[in-house]
Amino acid sequence: MAMKTVGIFPASGGLGRSTYRHLLEIVPKQKVVLISRHPDKVSQAYVDAGVQARQASYESSPADLEVVFAGIEALFLISYPSHVRDYRIKVQLPAIDAARCAGVTHVFYSSLAFAGGVKSNHSVAEVMQAHLATEAYLAKMAAEDQSFTYTVIREGLYAESVPIYTAFFGPEAEPAVSEILIPHDGTGPGVAWVERDELGEASAKLIASYAADSDKFKYTNDTVLLTGTKVWTLEDTVKALVEIAGHNIKIRQVSVDQYVELKQVQAVFGSREKAMTWATAWEAIRAGEAAAMTSQMEEILGRKPTDFDVSVKKIWGQKGQ
Repeated sequence: MAMKTVGIFPASGGLGRSTYRHLLEIVPKQKVVLISRHPDKVSQAYVDAGVQARQASYESSPADLEVVFAGIEALFLISYPSHVRDYRIKVQLPAIDAARCAGVTHVFYSSLAFAGGVKSNHSVAEVMQAHLATEAYLAKMAAEDQSFTYTVIREGLYAESVPIYTAFFGPEAEPAVSEILIPHDGTGPGVAWVERDELGEASAKLIASYAADSDKFKYTNDTVLLTGTKVWTLEDTVKALVEIAGHNIKIRQVSVDQYVELKQVQAVFGSREKAMTWATAWEAIRAGEAAAMTSQMEEILGRKPTDFDVSVKKIWGQKGQ
């Protein structure tokens, strides 16, 4: 069976770049199309080796997306980077339609590992709502058209994203803080953190497996849940950061109203409404939605994923070194 042509859209951001870097190590470069707002940022060495770099973004028209998706058989659709449900749906569903019109026969979709188990389709987290809607749309399209298939990849919560869940505290924070103020007391259930680059590697291996032989691919019209191998409470998560920060830090639970008034929170979200909707993530963690684990990550990588306490040292390093 001939290798299928695969595309990544958008081929930017941490997950996109990680995925195509790993993908280009295991599939012919002439079979890869990278689509992004700034295709000139794709390494010239890749382009010289046969990679196609095309220009488009989620803000492109459906007609323009259909043009850039032409010739692609399997597309990795990386979710729009926002936790706001309505806008994500507004841009993602038309992109799927454009892909189908262009002849794409299989879509890999980067979802998120909230909602609990792999078969669950409910979440209290606002950030998960557009993912669930997109997952449902893909399933509906596949049910209506047997020539179209999909794979949902619920990507585990990135170790790199810990500051989002600690009121934007990081081990390198200056001046040093002694408390992390969030609407959660830090106790379990927790999060099965996983490195973003390992998610990119696993996603690339899934895409390559399908492209090589779609008939033998075992995740057609199915959902994959990629997680770490241990659940870390938020309290234990912060303890891992303490080792790097070099001073004691504790979680102090505050109300959602108090959280959204924090200066660093307002600076990131820009509005009280957006910060309020993000705070639903702690409700989801409290409900155990981020604590579900599977062995799929290890099976796909062919090795155990990196432990979280090792990952944070790689990401932030030892303070003062």
